[in-house]
Amino acid sequence: MDATQAKAVFDDIRQNSNHRCPIPMNKQKGTKRAIAFFTGLVNMMIECYSEGLPCNYDPREPTTITRHRTPLRTMARRVDGAFPSAVDPIAVWEIKEYYYTTSFGSRIADGGYETLLDGMEIEELREHEDVSVKHHLMVDGYRTWWRDGKSYLCRIFDMLYMGYVDEVLFSREIKLESPACADDGPGPAAVA
Repeated sequence: MDATQAKAVFDDIRQNSNHRCPIPMNKQKGTKRAIAFFTGLVNMMIECYSEGLPCNYDPREPTTITRHRTPLRTMARRVDGAFPSAVDPIAVWEIKEYYYTTSFGSRIADGGYETLLDGMEIEELREHEDVSVKHHLMVDGYRTWWRDGKSYLCRIFDMLYMGYVDEVLFSREIKLESPACADDGPGPAAVA
């Protein structure tokens, strides 16, 4: 979706749901400053499917895995969300929402490498510590990925097929599919 389409889908879901999850603003300035539409959609859909179970929509700490209440691993960076929390999560997710990119550059590449780093750390946990954490990626911004960034889009598919990401949802799929990270909860709540 582009920003206009994302806003329309966001407004529809927001108007027809009783959400309590945070709806953040984007990091833009001036006239481009607005609600982070896709992040808001992700948050509302996860809230819907988690049916009130605890969820951290904006961890302000690195993901940490413990064993017997002692830190076992701390990941290198913060993720965009964790279920149920950033400490011993069942699932973590990242959101790549790029509507206002005017030049294609390192920010997009960095986003891909961040996802790869997280995936490699999660794989290491699984292989060496027998700890499983689901890793999900939600992506939006038609021009960024489908027109200007096809090579980076290919890297996302590579990460999926290599097992560094368990699920990738694009654009409207967030509304059509229940994110697998929310499937660890009890089931869908009513969203009109």
